[in-house]
Amino acid sequence: MKHSALGFARAVAVAALAALVAGQVQAQDAASPQGQWALALHGGAGVIERASLSPERDALYRQGLQQALDAGQAVLASGGSALDAVEATVRVLEDNPLFNAGKGAVFTSAGKNELDAAIMDGTDLNAASVAGLTRTRNPVRAARAVLEQSPHVMLIGEGAETFAASVGLEQVTPSYYFTESRWQALEKALRDRGEPVPARPEGAPAAPARLGPAAPLAFNLHEAPLDERKFGTVGAVALDQSGRIAAATSTGGMTAKRWGRVGDVPVIGAGTYASNADGCAVSATGAGEYFIRATVARDICHGTASGQSLQAAADAEIAEVGRLGGDGGVIAVAPDGTVAFAMNTSGMYRATVSSNAAARVAIYADEEK
Repeated sequence: MKHSALGFARAVAVAALAALVAGQVQAQDAASPQGQWALALHGGAGVIERASLSPERDALYRQGLQQALDAGQAVLASGGSALDAVEATVRVLEDNPLFNAGKGAVFTSAGKNELDAAIMDGTDLNAASVAGLTRTRNPVRAARAVLEQSPHVMLIGEGAETFAASVGLEQVTPSYYFTESRWQALEKALRDRGEPVPARPEGAPAAPARLGPAAPLAFNLHEAPLDERKFGTVGAVALDQSGRIAAATSTGGMTAKRWGRVGDVPVIGAGTYASNADGCAVSATGAGEYFIRATVARDICHGTASGQSLQAAADAEIAEVGRLGGDGGVIAVAPDGTVAFAMNTSGMYRATVSSNAAARVAIYADEEK
């Protein structure tokens, strides 16, 4: 009788455990449907209006956004990880001189390019960032290397550069980042402040000739417009087929910035955050000081964890930035594939695609999100 009773008890326990496991699996499947993926990206927000972009330049921006979207989509559609997808997406944007990250970075008041980036895995809250890079071609790759090949979260300046080189990341001469339109924007900013203009960087091409003393300089169509008034940051958020979410962000900072200024991008929880447990991954673009003060990315995820919809949480946080006096926007994705965009500016370079929806690329605030 004892053996019979013991066997029955064990059978009941095993059945209960099996039911519990099955329930957990069903709950996980409901939260992140197998095979579903989603991707969103941004290339900066600000005063971006139809009148300020020629049809040719509008088309180039859309082409650049689509190329970055294609890179991330290729990873996700083939079953790759969200972390790989956001890195691949941001790398393409870093290599495009139209965007203020990597190749298209703006200049500091000293005539240098200082680059920041961050990346975060939502499954385990593993995150990393770099700031003040001057020679690493793709800062987002450096952030990924810090995440996977160091015990640290943030590396800055010369130490970050040395680390990036030590793990084999491509190093370039500072002139690699030079674009004429960004240099002329620096000259204008410094003259407006009554400050001296530094010498052109070593290795930079000679200044283009003017046709006359008052004639405007001619700029490469593939460079950012000289009168561009936006917060130059690029970023991506993704959900992969295994239900993992991730975020990555990269920037060249602010034109004519001084004193080693660092914005929100490499500050985990301000410009970049991802948490499967909280239900969102976020990449931000805007006036970095305000996004740091409002802890924008983390607070959006706190909102979704508290029961808000992803769009409502994003809208509420951008409204908070506005109340503080800042401008900008965010992109976000949830583990169920929902994507949200929010901004308080006239435009934000952005795009999205998913396993359930065709690619959409937009620039102006009044376009379909």
